[in-house]
Amino acid sequence: MKNLKMYEASDKMITLIKDNYNLLQALGSFGIKLGFGDKTVRETCELNHVDTYTFLAVVNYTMNGYTDYDEDKQIDIRTLLRYLEASHTYFLDHQLPSIRRQLAESFDEQDSLGHLIMKFYDGYAREIQRHMKYEEKTLFPYVTALLDGRPMSNYNVETFSKHHEATDKALRELKLMIIKYLPSDPQSNNKLTATLYDIYNNEEWLTQHAEVEDHIFVPAIRRLEQETKQNDVTKNISTMVFKNGQDANETLSDRERDVIIALVQGMSNKEIADHLCISVNTVITHRRNIARKLQIHSPAGLTIYAIVNGLVDISSVKL
Repeated sequence: MKNLKMYEASDKMITLIKDNYNLLQALGSFGIKLGFGDKTVRETCELNHVDTYTFLAVVNYTMNGYTDYDEDKQIDIRTLLRYLEASHTYFLDHQLPSIRRQLAESFDEQDSLGHLIMKFYDGYAREIQRHMKYEEKTLFPYVTALLDGRPMSNYNVETFSKHHEATDKALRELKLMIIKYLPSDPQSNNKLTATLYDIYNNEEWLTQHAEVEDHIFVPAIRRLEQETKQNDVTKNISTMVFKNGQDANETLSDRERDVIIALVQGMSNKEIADHLCISVNTVITHRRNIARKLQIHSPAGLTIYAIVNGLVDISSVKL
């Protein structure tokens, strides 16, 4: 059941726990330690070096379904990445083994149906491990590389998103098999009931985990990819202009540079000729040579070239 309250940084952290004790799992995954007393969400997050906005984004999504994060640039991806990695560790190292122990304790050694249930569960656990290990070995390093300015050309978040299959189907089948087909004595029934309760909780946790990835993490990575591509384009253009400028500066004559300076200052061919004491035909010849050497044929292009290569100051350019 969703809690309709939108939590804010000024709310007390203990209030969030009182409203939904399942948040305790999220606290651990964010690296937030217990013992925070009556501190606010902001105070608790800052004390534990957690981005407050990102913490609240996950909390408000999982607790009340707030999903308007597609264009939200305030999400701190490193915080979200640490949260997801820690969530994987918690589930793989604690939850899966814990449920298996509970199941094993609920069955008699001679119970053939119980053995089949265990076999089914082990297959499910392997599938979950495969799914999460893929993210840890492929997706998370890709995101880290993006954040560090080292984008990988052979992968993108859409590849992950297209293959991000649901992992809770087998868990639902396991619940139904236990409820429908496992006869048991009263003692075993109590153990199975407790195990079922944990399985239901884990099913809900897995669903929320996948939805946080789909609705908060993936959109954030898409934005990061777009920003990285834009930065790469800008960098490539600057590099190309600078490199072309270096090459051209080596081949342009002093007179050709004078012509460029005069052109970007708005002089006509006749004005340049008078200014440099040469004929108009000579100016035209210089302009042809400049266009051939620089592969720049427009006044705007020459203006950019002259500014980038320090031939003129932007304040002297006639815009």
